[in-house]
Amino acid sequence: MHFALICPPFKSHIAVFETLGQELLRRGHRVTFLVNKGIEHEVSSQFDVQPVDGTDRRQLDRIIKRASRPSGPLGILRTVHDTAVLSEAFCTHAPAQLRQLGVDAMLGDQMELAAGLVSRHLRLPLISIACAVPLERDAGIPLPFLSWPYDPGSKGIKRNEGGERVSRLLLTEQRRLIQRWSKRFRLSAEFDDLQSCLSDLATIAQITEGFDFPRASHNKRLHMVGPIRGVQKAAGVPFPIDPQRPFVFMSLGTLQGHRFRLFRTAARACRELDVQLLVAHCGGMSKGQENALGADWVTDFAPQREVLERADLCITHGGMNTVMDALEFGTPMIALPIAFDQPGVSARIVHHRVGLRLSPQFLTTAKMKQAIQTLLSDPTYSEKAKAMGQSIAAAGGLRKAIDIIESTVSGKLGADGAPEAKVAGAS
Repeated sequence: MHFALICPPFKSHIAVFETLGQELLRRGHRVTFLVNKGIEHEVSSQFDVQPVDGTDRRQLDRIIKRASRPSGPLGILRTVHDTAVLSEAFCTHAPAQLRQLGVDAMLGDQMELAAGLVSRHLRLPLISIACAVPLERDAGIPLPFLSWPYDPGSKGIKRNEGGERVSRLLLTEQRRLIQRWSKRFRLSAEFDDLQSCLSDLATIAQITEGFDFPRASHNKRLHMVGPIRGVQKAAGVPFPIDPQRPFVFMSLGTLQGHRFRLFRTAARACRELDVQLLVAHCGGMSKGQENALGADWVTDFAPQREVLERADLCITHGGMNTVMDALEFGTPMIALPIAFDQPGVSARIVHHRVGLRLSPQFLTTAKMKQAIQTLLSDPTYSEKAKAMGQSIAAAGGLRKAIDIIESTVSGKLGADGAPEAKVAGAS
């Protein structure tokens, strides 16, 4: 089968799709990446990469930079506009490319609404990929970008409904884009928000059932397989870590590595507690900032999984990739949620008592010291993180994800390989 892969132009999302693509190739399938023009250099050269017109590299660089510096409601509206620009390009240009490529099915990131619209327009089977917290609605679960605690009671459900109403207002530009293109593609009137653009066949999610909030109703299309990771060579840890002293690893992901103040606050707290600290800023800081930070080790990138296996504690922005890696090795966390689904991930960290959450806006050395001391002195957090790690190991990961993709798509293709998925009025 020939799969088209569509995801947003962010490194963490591209990495997940590359892993899926590599396994599909290994199993004998053909894989083509469709990405917004200007980001194709970020995709591994082993793939056939088709840039989609409508953007350029300078524009993509600006969009990614803005995404790394969210700021209040205006920042949210700006991000909504930027993602609408990317989706507009896909809806405008991707259909003709996909027809020419002759693909059999699509894997689309949940955050890219164009995947849902274009796949239905072309009658192609779509599997949604949730790199972050899955978007599937549940009355008792707050929206992914909210830090609200889990409350399945009437009060919590009413609160969540209020959050939905505010969200619809903030996402007006996105909804108008969906409505406009659904009419142009002659889809049914039900396509009016991001939720309606999700796959009606299956969603593969990196979260696990054990780490998510409990869902009121079982969604058979939602498959929580845990972290999507390929076989990785052991890189070793190139830092002289003293096994007799506590060791902390801190990373704020590929978009937030420029936040010097947060790293410096953590470094001060660790120094005062005589705790070793390794900072990986993912290229976000200059050499001068590295030297001024005051951590034991500062680098752009570190072998994260190997480091987390050694670490007693992880300080993170709450990105799903880092959180799943930490839990896989039973490492408790301090979450500093900044944007996107990070507040929702941090709420799950607190709910399951596998770590603590601090506000990045009001972070002080004293607060960081107290959080570090709590997690290092109370074994409950480590024990719960290790138990969560066992559930992650049993979730299936990459192999289960590809098994689900193959079986689902095969079930939607006729004997001659032609898609059977139907949408009334599609052309």
